[in-house]
Amino acid sequence: MSRPARIPVTVAAALLLAAVVAFGAPHVMGDYYVRILLLMGLNAILVLSLSLSNGFTGVFSLGHVGFIGAGAYLSGILSLTVQQKASLLPHLPAALNWFSLPFLPATLAAGLFTGLLAVVVGYPLMRLSGYFVSVATMGFLIIVNVVLINASDFTRGARTFTGVPLETSLPWVLGWLAVTLIVLARLIYSPFGRALKAVRDDTIAASAVGIDVLRARLIAFSIGAFFAGVGGSLYAHYLGSFSPVTFYFAMTMNLIAMLVLGGMGSLSGALVGVIGVTILSELLRSVERGFSIGDLKVPALFGASQIVLGFLFILIMIFRPKGIMGEREFTFGLTRQSAPNRQTEGQDP
Repeated sequence: MSRPARIPVTVAAALLLAAVVAFGAPHVMGDYYVRILLLMGLNAILVLSLSLSNGFTGVFSLGHVGFIGAGAYLSGILSLTVQQKASLLPHLPAALNWFSLPFLPATLAAGLFTGLLAVVVGYPLMRLSGYFVSVATMGFLIIVNVVLINASDFTRGARTFTGVPLETSLPWVLGWLAVTLIVLARLIYSPFGRALKAVRDDTIAASAVGIDVLRARLIAFSIGAFFAGVGGSLYAHYLGSFSPVTFYFAMTMNLIAMLVLGGMGSLSGALVGVIGVTILSELLRSVERGFSIGDLKVPALFGASQIVLGFLFILIMIFRPKGIMGEREFTFGLTRQSAPNRQTEGQDP
């Protein structure tokens, strides 16, 4: 089968597999394992959205969680019923308190809002490089957190924002994960994706060959923010109740750790990092409660999971600084052609 024919077949097979897992897992797995699978998919969306700018443009953003928080709160506000808004947000502006959106429109609105916010924020910030842009994006995260705390008419301030409908399910998460993977893969393995990698590797050389560095970075930053807003909406409708501290430094470090451990220059690495960290965290969480092996009793070691994960992070940074996957991908032959085909294409008829 030729490469152009393999792509739609593989995509269709992947979507079919995702649908089978999404609808079949709750019937063959316990609620605990379904929850773990759902959290893996949700974190995968967030880490993939982070990898677009951090891994493929050379812009190491520390403010990505700000878009997740903004998307979560906006989706929560839009999806509250009119009665809930009157009770929980009595001072909400009239333009927002007379209607309630279903889950999907609220999620799309959250993604579009964060994408537009990224354009506004990214236009000055994407001109920076190195640790300058990291510090600047961290400043954006702090600003978002301060706004969420002080805009009490919209967010209830530091108090818990509650009443969000619990709409996020495994089919929704895996469906959005499939969309995220397909869009990002098509973007990265395209001429524009090669321009992004050129900007990442050498901005001066990229500019010299005619690549608009600011435009490339801003597009990647905005698309990543769109999926961050979508992921924030899914997260909000999974938790039902949250506060500004939910979307702050703890989540930032968690997502960055997953991305760096898996490999910043690889979409497959983002997935590997999410799966590995999630499974290891769950195993260590069970161990730190204490266990027995025959007559040997190991007492509870609370906090051991964070210590082991931190130690593992140090080891990988020492021995595999590019992460587990590096820049490799599970492509299934879709991003390369065989040597005979290339030679044939290079010959005149």
